[in-house]
Amino acid sequence: MAHLRFKALDLANNRSKIKVESQGKISDYYASDVFGLKQMQELLSPDVFKKVKNAIDEGLKIDDDTADAVASAAKSWAISKGATHFTHWFQPLTGSTAEKHDTFFDAHAGIEKFKGTALVQQEPDASSFPNGGIRSTFEARGYTAWDPSSPMFIYGVTLCIPTVFVAYTGEALDNKAPLLKAVDAVDKAATQVCQLFDKKVSRVKASLGCEQEYFVIDKALFASRPDLVMAGRTVFGHNPARGQQLDDHYFGSIPPRIYDFMKDFETSALKLGIPVSTRHNEVAPSQFEVAPVFEDINVATDHNQLLMDVMSKVAERHRLKVLFHEKPFAGLNGSGKHNNWSLITNTGVNLFQPSSSARENLLFLTFLVTTIKAVHDNAELLRASIASAGNDHRLGANEAPPAIMSVFLGSQLNSVLDELEKNGNIHVEKGDNMYMKLGIDKIPPIILDNTDRNRTSPFAFTGNKFEFRAVGSTDNPATPMTILNAIVADQLNDFYAAVQKEIKKGTDKRLAIVGVLRKYIKDSKNVRFEGDGYSDEWVKEAKKRGLANVKDTPRALDAYLSDKSRKLFAKLNILNEIELEARNEIQWENYIMKVQIESRLMGDLVQNHIVPTAVAYQNKLIQNAKGLKEVGLNNKQVVSTIESISKHIEILQTEVENMTEERKRINKITDTRKKAIAYCDDVKSKYFEKIRYSVDKLELVVDDEDWPLVKYREMLFLR
Repeated sequence: MAHLRFKALDLANNRSKIKVESQGKISDYYASDVFGLKQMQELLSPDVFKKVKNAIDEGLKIDDDTADAVASAAKSWAISKGATHFTHWFQPLTGSTAEKHDTFFDAHAGIEKFKGTALVQQEPDASSFPNGGIRSTFEARGYTAWDPSSPMFIYGVTLCIPTVFVAYTGEALDNKAPLLKAVDAVDKAATQVCQLFDKKVSRVKASLGCEQEYFVIDKALFASRPDLVMAGRTVFGHNPARGQQLDDHYFGSIPPRIYDFMKDFETSALKLGIPVSTRHNEVAPSQFEVAPVFEDINVATDHNQLLMDVMSKVAERHRLKVLFHEKPFAGLNGSGKHNNWSLITNTGVNLFQPSSSARENLLFLTFLVTTIKAVHDNAELLRASIASAGNDHRLGANEAPPAIMSVFLGSQLNSVLDELEKNGNIHVEKGDNMYMKLGIDKIPPIILDNTDRNRTSPFAFTGNKFEFRAVGSTDNPATPMTILNAIVADQLNDFYAAVQKEIKKGTDKRLAIVGVLRKYIKDSKNVRFEGDGYSDEWVKEAKKRGLANVKDTPRALDAYLSDKSRKLFAKLNILNEIELEARNEIQWENYIMKVQIESRLMGDLVQNHIVPTAVAYQNKLIQNAKGLKEVGLNNKQVVSTIESISKHIEILQTEVENMTEERKRINKITDTRKKAIAYCDDVKSKYFEKIRYSVDKLELVVDDEDWPLVKYREMLFLR
C-alpha cells in the first residue's frame, strides 16, 4: 500500500502539462452545440417555429406533424455537426442522469432517420431504476417524454433530448416532472398576485443560479485511497498539520493544473449553452467553485447536472478526479450547491428586487414576506429537501448552515418589517431619515444590496434573490427547488385569497394587502434570524422559538409524509400519495446503502490493511525492546508503545466485529424507515467514531512506510 502511495505521489508530481488551446471570443462558440430557438428558427418553417415557440412559452402540447418537423430539423443539424446517435436524457431517482443511445441510421432503409415519435417518446426499463416499489421486475415498462422547454444538445457524438421519466401507470420516476409541476404552480400563483399591482403581468418564471463547490485531486492519489474510490470520502485519515487554518486558499491564485482544467471544462460547458461565469478557489485546500449566471429554473437544473458530468469527463483528460461529495475530508470545509432563486415577470420585473417606485416596493414586500411565511410554515419540509447521508456531515459543521431552517434579511429589511408589523409604517435610512405612511401615500425606496451576507444562514436574502445555502454539492437542485416553489406557490394562493376576502368587505386594495402582510410578518417572525447560526446559543434560541433541528436524514425525511405535506402536494398536483411514499422509500434505501458501504469499507481497511500493518510494526518494536533490554538500556517507552498498539488493535478488532453483527441484525428489519434510523443510530453514530478514534491513535504511533493511509492528508492536495 505504501509503495502504491509513493508511486501515486511520484505520478502526481511529474504530470506533463495538458495544453488547453484558446477558443477565442466566447460569443463565437457559445451554445454552438445546442439546438435552441435560434437554430429552430433558421431550420423550421415560420408556422412550425411559431407552434414550437408557443408550446415552450405556454406549456402547450406539440402535435405529431410539428414533432416530425422538429425531429427532421434536429437530425439534419446534429448530423451536420458529426452526431451519429440520439438519446432521451433524463434524471431518474439515482441522483445522476441517464441515457440510452440509438443510432440515426436505419439499416433496413440504408439512410439516417429520426421521426417525431422517437423525439417525443422512448421506453426505458422502469424497474431497473429506483422506483420505491412502483415498478416490479415483471412490470418494467416506463416512458421518457420530451421536454421542449429545455433545449436539445450534442454531447460527444450524441444528440441529447431532455425528457421526463414516468412509469407505465403514470407516476413520476424522475426529478424533472415534479419540478415542472411546481414551477407551473408558482407561475399561476405569482401571476394572480402580480395582477393586483399590474394587469400586464401574464406569466412569472422562477429563475435559478447554482454555485457548484467541488474538490479536485490527482487521479493517482484518488486511486490510492480505497475509501475515496468506494465512498467518495476518506473514512480514515489524520488531519494535516496545515489545512485551511491560514485562510490562504480562499480566492487565492488558482493552481496551474486546476486553471488549465477549469479553462477546458468551461469551454465545453459554454459550447453546451451552460452560462458559467465565475471560478475561484474555495476555503479548503484543493476546493474550488464554479458559478453560472441565472437561467430559467428547469434549464438551470438540467445544466447543473450536465455540468457535473462535463467536469468529471474533462478531469479524466487532465488525470484529475473531481470530488462532489459534501464532506470528502474530515476537518476541512465541505461543499455545497448554493441555489440562488428568484421570480421574474414577463414584463421584466424581478419580484425580489427593491425599487424607488412605491408600487413596486409594495410588490417587493409582498413577495418577500410571503416567501418568509412559506419557509416558516414549511421549514421541516424544506429541511427534508436537502437531506442526504453526505449532507449530514456538512450541515452545522462550522462551514455550512445548520440543520435549523431560518431566514436572514439583514438589519435594514428587518427594521422595515418590524415597523410595518407594529405601525403600518416604514422607516428607511438613505442619507437623511425618511418616515412615511405605508399603503396610503407611497412606500419609500428600499436600497438594493441593503443587506450584509450571513454565511451561516441556510436561506438568506442577498439583495435581489434568496440564496438557499443548505443544499448539498451532490444534490440535484430539482428536489429542493420543487419544494421551495411548491411552498411559495401555496402561500401566494393563500395570500391572494386573504386579500380578496378583505377587498370584498370593502377594504381598499392597498390597505388589504398591507393588512395581510402585517399578519404574515407577525406569524413568521420566529424564522427570521440575523446572528451566528453556528453558535450553541442559536440552538437553544431556536428550540424556544419552536424551530426544528433535525440533524439526520432518516428522521428529516418524515416531513414528506406529514398530513400537511400530503395535502400541499395533492392540492398543487405535484406528487400523489404513491409518488411521495416511493420517494421516501428510495431516499431511506439510499441512506442505508451509503452508510452500509462506509461501514464495510471501515471493516475491510481495519482488518486487511490497518491491523496487519500495526502488528508488523509492533513486532519490530518487540525486537527493539528486547535489544534495549539485552544491552541494559531503558525500554519502558518502547514497551508502553507496544501496549498502546495492542490496546487499540484489540479495540478495533472487537468493534469491527460488533459493527458487522449489528449490520446483520439491522438488515433483518423490514421497515425501511426503522432500518435507516438503526443504521444512523446503531452503526454510524455508535461505531464509526469509536473505530476512527483507535485508528487515529494508531496512526500517531505506527511510524512505518507500509502504513496503509495517507498519514498527512496534505499529500492529496494540489497547491
